[in-house]
Amino acid sequence: MSLILQIETATTSCSVALAKDGAVLGFKQVNERNLHAEVITRFIEEIISTAAFNYLDLDAIAVSCGPGSYTGLRIGISTAKGLCFALDKPLIAIETLDAMASGLINTNEYREKENLLLCPMIDARRMEVYTALFTAQGNKVKSTTASIIDENSFDDLLKENEILFFGDGAEKCFNVLNKNPNASFLPGFVNSATYLTQKAAERFANKQFEDVAYFEPYYLKDFIAGKKAL
Repeated sequence: MSLILQIETATTSCSVALAKDGAVLGFKQVNERNLHAEVITRFIEEIISTAAFNYLDLDAIAVSCGPGSYTGLRIGISTAKGLCFALDKPLIAIETLDAMASGLINTNEYREKENLLLCPMIDARRMEVYTALFTAQGNKVKSTTASIIDENSFDDLLKENEILFFGDGAEKCFNVLNKNPNASFLPGFVNSATYLTQKAAERFANKQFEDVAYFEPYYLKDFIAGKKAL
């Protein structure tokens, strides 16, 4: 038995979900930049109240840990850690790209496609994306990287596999990659805290928890602050 609060702020989506025993009871989200800090605590309060639970009923807090937006990750993970400290509950961390792939697999009919690879992409900077590759059954076959995309990206894999690209990083790479007949794109994919559900339930059952005091976001690369124009 588990009641898990799930938080996703690594992308433009600020999303909160409540799941019991691997089933989503409710969620709230908004897909807009720079609103995460403003709405996250309100979303948490609303979904817990609507489901007729209180904070002490929670068994764990799960959070999407990156890579992704520096600011978004700091907001989500600091909120999750604060709740864990205050409530004395365990912290579950799930890589954002892993959650995106899991969510897509569990909401679509892809499992039967043997030669299909799933490629979630998160917008980084210019033509750079955070990405990884998964089979349609959810096995990770290429680890998370920060990659600059050009017309030769994924050439070797696309010779023998269809690759489905999705996420806000895929949208900006469409004009570069769509020339290959084995490259397909899923438009309008919005990241969600509901996509943490399966992996969060598995890690809770296996007691795969983080050290709340020392856990940090998975930034993947160093932060580069923009310079203000003089």
